[in-house]
Amino acid sequence: MVMLHLIPPVIGFLLLAAHLYRSGNLLLALATTLAIVLVAARRPWAARAMQVGLLLGSLEWLRSTIALVQARSAMGEPFLRLAIILGGVTLFTGLSSLVFRSGKLRDHFRFGSAALGTRS
Repeated sequence: MVMLHLIPPVIGFLLLAAHLYRSGNLLLALATTLAIVLVAARRPWAARAMQVGLLLGSLEWLRSTIALVQARSAMGEPFLRLAIILGGVTLFTGLSSLVFRSGKLRDHFRFGSAALGTRS
């Protein structure tokens, strides 16, 4: 069942890697793809690293969304569908970092509730 909880972060990293690859940033695309390997680490630092990576990824999606909407708007092209789709991807990537707060993943990555700022 732990693997079901890890599907959203893995998809978030894969989408981000594809975006970075498409934009020509091969090194970051490779690093983002390799971040998926952290799932197997089962250490608190691995969960934190994935959370930070997903939050930074959502900021990149937000930056790209704003830049692309501004470019389309300046050219007089429609941009609403673009904004909705990329806004959804931004939200999905950011929310994927929250799955590490679940009890199953806290156990999987071997840290207590205090490590994530929750109270029992």
